[in-house]
Amino acid sequence: MSILVDRNTRLVVQGITGKEGTFHTRQMVEYGTNVVAGVTPGKGGTTHEDIPVFNTVADAVSDAGANASVIYVPPAFAADAIMEAADAGIPVVVCITEGIPTLDMVKVKEYLRDKQTRLIGPNCPGIISPGKCKIGIMPGHIHREGRVGVVSRSGTLTYEAVGQLTSLGLGQSTAIGIGGDPIVGTTHLDALRLFQADEETDGIVMIGEIGGTAEEEAAAFAKASVTKPIVAFIAGQTAPPGRRMGHAGAIIAGGKGTAAEKMAALADAGIHVVKSPADIGSAMMQALGVSVGF
Repeated sequence: MSILVDRNTRLVVQGITGKEGTFHTRQMVEYGTNVVAGVTPGKGGTTHEDIPVFNTVADAVSDAGANASVIYVPPAFAADAIMEAADAGIPVVVCITEGIPTLDMVKVKEYLRDKQTRLIGPNCPGIISPGKCKIGIMPGHIHREGRVGVVSRSGTLTYEAVGQLTSLGLGQSTAIGIGGDPIVGTTHLDALRLFQADEETDGIVMIGEIGGTAEEEAAAFAKASVTKPIVAFIAGQTAPPGRRMGHAGAIIAGGKGTAAEKMAALADAGIHVVKSPADIGSAMMQALGVSVGF
């Protein structure tokens, strides 16, 4: 089993004819993802990479049966692309685009409030259920089917955790990169709720970073509602206050959002907190009571 995406996912690529859209569409198809449509306004009725292209997401839904979307469009148009996908009734929308203005995402967040659409991202690597479906830009070959869920604000640290889980034989049920912007669609808390409900996820890796209070909120939820072992790492332990570190959301402001605060909240919730990303895999092995060679 997996969360949000599986072999029944029928993907539409918004921005399929662009450079990034073209490259990553090839990668997703090669992995086995069922890409049924692309959308580029003005190019409807053509094909690209042997995939039919439509003018609108609504056409991709009605004519190709799309039930998930991935967005590779420039920042200025990405918010509209997200809202168009939601308006077409797409249940899962993954926005890879980085650099979307925060005010645009405020509008998107409000627009999605009464919709049935789950947004992943923006500024994220996407989501993968190994062996079933890959939506985004992550390298498929480092993943393997397993029973550990991964949720992370950092793309590269997602890959680090996944690589360790794969090399140790644990694998992943689903790995989801939620993005590092101040406003994102799916939060750590949302992912914990989904993994807790997934019968084929036995443990959870949660990777956070400085800035905001998402990790503290997830810790409170985990303490009250999650029965599965969680291993957590917080990036930015040496970051100075007031300076943005890489991600737009990674900033300690007003004395809040420090790594120490987050790590303390996680530990208080009974979560296994590691100080180095190199220890994520071995900590999960211990948390699951699995010996090396599993």
